[in-house]
Amino acid sequence: MKTHRTVLVVHGPQPFDEGDVSFLAPLLRPDEIVVSGVMGRTAAEESGIPFRHDPRPPSRVITDISGDIVLVNHGKTPFSGWWFGNLVALRLGRRHLVHIECSDRVVRSWNQPDDERVWSIARKIGFSVAHETTFIPPAGPGRVIRGCIPGEAVLVNGVAIGRATAGTVSLDVRDGNIVPVSGLDPKPHGFEKLRRRGDIDLGHAWCKSGTIRSKSPFASGISQSERPGSLLVVDHCGHRLYEYLDRDTCGILAIGDDTTAVCGHIGVHLSLPVIGFVDGDGDALIPPDYYPGSVILMPLSGRDDDFGKEAASLVDDALRTISGWKTRILSHFGERVQVVVPGQI
Repeated sequence: MKTHRTVLVVHGPQPFDEGDVSFLAPLLRPDEIVVSGVMGRTAAEESGIPFRHDPRPPSRVITDISGDIVLVNHGKTPFSGWWFGNLVALRLGRRHLVHIECSDRVVRSWNQPDDERVWSIARKIGFSVAHETTFIPPAGPGRVIRGCIPGEAVLVNGVAIGRATAGTVSLDVRDGNIVPVSGLDPKPHGFEKLRRRGDIDLGHAWCKSGTIRSKSPFASGISQSERPGSLLVVDHCGHRLYEYLDRDTCGILAIGDDTTAVCGHIGVHLSLPVIGFVDGDGDALIPPDYYPGSVILMPLSGRDDDFGKEAASLVDDALRTISGWKTRILSHFGERVQVVVPGQI
């Protein structure tokens, strides 16, 4: 008989996409599953497994939950999975953390010599046990992103700033701007986007490397009839899309290649068409897909940022259909833009 409330805190989409949650839930019988992350929410909804979404980082989610908490993660490599657990454990201070790392099938017990609950979980799911002590990185300015794979994109607050050239990427702040130090083939336009956002607390910024999601979105194959509503403008912050959506949204105006791809991915899931502005500098963060009725536009000269802002200035409450918005925007830009077939960007 269970005597405590058990909560699985699931990080990101991978534990759902890889079938980890559907494997763990019947064996551990949690009282609640809490999902952290934008694409985690999308993958969880597609799985059909009951859950509650919390967009905050896992450490903050765990801090506000009482009961027996189990963190579930599926790192892209065993090291990145271990490092992620270490970071969460560090941010929890002295609190004991039970961490199921599905990439190498290990139940990690952070900052506690032994715990029968850890062994019980491991026996139920057939994983091994590791007792871990948090590793505190050397103090220093800036930010170090570990567990990178050379060639993959590196992101700060959802903006791709380049591609990793080593397993560790070092960033710093100079004159109020984030700058690369080592391990990065920088993307100047990405750093420019960050500068336009103003001062960023690099120590608390969302930093990651690799894709946002590797699985294509689930599409029912049934196109809904056009519904009235407002057009949501998303400018280079696709990772915050769920914060801005409401029931009145009938479509999304997305600015930027990666933002358009993320909005298109979620748009398939939510049956929302996208009007996207791209210029061909995307970083393949997510498989591109678009709900029927979407249109992707590429400037014949100039940047998607400027064209997207010009399009955003046209948005008001006068129109209430996505077809009306497409007509207005296409008429406004005329031959200055090229219509790109979705999926071929």
